[in-house]
Amino acid sequence: MRFHPLTTRSDWLSPLGLIHLSASPQGLSGIFFEDQKHLPNVLDWPKDESNPFIEKALEWLKAYFNKPASIHRLPWTTPLDFQSGTEFQQLVWQELLRIPMGKTLNYGELAQRIQRPQAVRAVGAAVGRNPLSLIVPCHRIVGASGHLTGYAGGLWRKEKLLQWEHLSLDSRTSTKSAHE
Repeated sequence: MRFHPLTTRSDWLSPLGLIHLSASPQGLSGIFFEDQKHLPNVLDWPKDESNPFIEKALEWLKAYFNKPASIHRLPWTTPLDFQSGTEFQQLVWQELLRIPMGKTLNYGELAQRIQRPQAVRAVGAAVGRNPLSLIVPCHRIVGASGHLTGYAGGLWRKEKLLQWEHLSLDSRTSTKSAHE
């Protein structure tokens, strides 16, 4: 992953651990748990507590962790900078943005949505490299059986996030809402 040379960062202690947020001049470029897989060397980026992209992301994250079901009242309007990913990864990440809270998809369904049904493994790899966890909701991707599978931030966080979003982990099916 290659990030813009003018990337800056800020850190925030979330209910699920320390999060590093990063932004480039184009938009928010990263939300990383401090111990997640594929973590870029965020400590090389200078701190900027007043970056407007990071400030907006922090506002959104605080609202999400306070009352995730009401997050639709604070729509995401801040530009996202996906330039760290390949064209294929960016396609997958854009599709992840279309998964509403309270719903999940499996990797095969995601591959179908981007019209690459044979690319399930590549889709899985792109999901795992998502630099904007939480906002680009890769935690809403589950295995074909509906069970939890890989999450760069740790399966325990994925489970907590889905619980936060009021998804039943026992009765969930891939595209059913927890409220249906």
